[in-house]
Parts: sequence; structure tokens; C-alpha cells
Amino acid sequence: MVLAISLFTDPACPFAFSAEPRRLRLRWHYGEGLEWTTRMIVLTREPGEAEGLAQGAPGLQRKFGMPIDPAPYPRPSSSEPACRAVVAARLNAPERQELLLRALRVRRMAGGLIDDPMLIEAAADDAGIDSGEMAVWVASEETGAALEADVAAARSPAPAARALDHKLGGPREERRYTAPTYEFGDASGGMIVVPGFTPIEAYEVAVANLAPELERRPAPDDVGELLDWAPYPLATVEVMAITGLREADARAALARAGEPIPSGADFYWRPA
Repeated sequence: MVLAISLFTDPACPFAFSAEPRRLRLRWHYGEGLEWTTRMIVLTREPGEAEGLAQGAPGLQRKFGMPIDPAPYPRPSSSEPACRAVVAARLNAPERQELLLRALRVRRMAGGLIDDPMLIEAAADDAGIDSGEMAVWVASEETGAALEADVAAARSPAPAARALDHKLGGPREERRYTAPTYEFGDASGGMIVVPGFTPIEAYEVAVANLAPELERRPAPDDVGELLDWAPYPLATVEVMAITGLREADARAALARAGEPIPSGADFYWRPA
């Protein structure tokens, strides 16, 4: 059995980026037992959201560990062009979508403006997508329609999510999912919704209820195995979340098995 997950997120959201260790840990434990669809919220559709995001997230790296530049951005920026690019990749190069979303996030959280065409083009290059092809995909009516479908779905929260209104965003007249929100669905139509920034245990409970037969792979035996598995360099805190190592032990193991890539106050790590 495969359990379907619709993940609602946005490349501009620092909370969604800070929640990546939990998503990757879920991917490690259940692997191909989970079938992912990544959908875009486009947070900056709401008035004031771009201005709020432009203030930066000075406390999130200290609190959650993901490499985030604490400085404010030079101006507000719309996440819509980047969201459109992610949707275009989903439709035309689905094997590259996760790589593109990660590249957009890494560049954004390092202080880049998410609506800068050069940032989006550079992220496409990082993901192995030809920028000329990306421009054609992004401009297509199909991509526009799919993006609007994502936006509409994000602003139509399931009843279970509405019962947790404090985990939703947007104006009172049009509540929406916050990033990240997970919709877990099984083949019989059962669904569990976990809205907003949530501990990993909530996701594992959802998996256990909908697909108790899925095998849960144990933590990796060593850091090198994890770095080889990951589709892109991992942050220190992502390695800690998946391996269960304490920070000092994780850093010592990474120093032996990985090559550091400085970012902000910390590093990403790739296989040595």
C-alpha cells in the first residue's frame, strides 16, 4: 500500500523551511510507502504578507536550526513567480520539482528576493532544469491553471483543519492552510489533515492510523549513509533529526563523512 500526502507549502515561508527536518525524517522512515504531491499556497496573495515576510526571521535559526539569514530583506517580494516555477516543474519535470523547491528555499533563506528572475533562473540551474525550457513551462496556460487550483485548494481547508482555526492563516472571510500543511489520504478515501508547523509525532500518528502496514525504516547506521541517500546537501539539524544524534555527535560525524557548505551561521553537508 502507498499512502498519499498532499503537502501545502511556499518557498518564501521560513517556518516551512524550518520544518524540513521533520519532512525529511518522514521520507527516510517510510520511503516509497509515501506518495507526495507538493502544492503551492502563494502566501503573498494576502495583503501585508509580503511585507511581513520582508522583516525576516531573526529568531528561527536559533530556535529550529535551519540556515536562515536573520537580516530583513531589502524590499517585500511576491512568492508567486517562484510558486509558479515549482508548479511548472511538477507538470513537466516532476523528478526535478523537489530539487527546484529546495534550491529556491536555500537561496531565499540566504537573503535572496524570491521574485527575482535571476534567483529563479539560478535555482533552476541548481536543480538541473534548462532555464529556457523553464521559461516556456512557466508561461503556459496549463501551469497557470494548476497554480490557481493549488491556491484555491489551500484556501478551502478541510473541516478537520477548520476545527483548528488557530493553525490556519488568511483573513476571516477566506481562511487558508499555513505552511507546511499535510493532507494524508488512503485508497478508501480516509483523510487526516495536519495543518501548520507541527511536531513529527503528529505525522507519524497519521501514517500509523491510515497505513499501519507500512514498514518504518530505522534511523541510518551512519551519517555517510544518510548523506548518500539525500537528493541534496542537508543542514546539520536535518541530519540530527533523522539520525537522532545530539548536536556535538552529529557535527563530529559530519566532519568525518561530509563536506561542509557554509550558509549563514551554519552549514549544509554533502558527501565527502
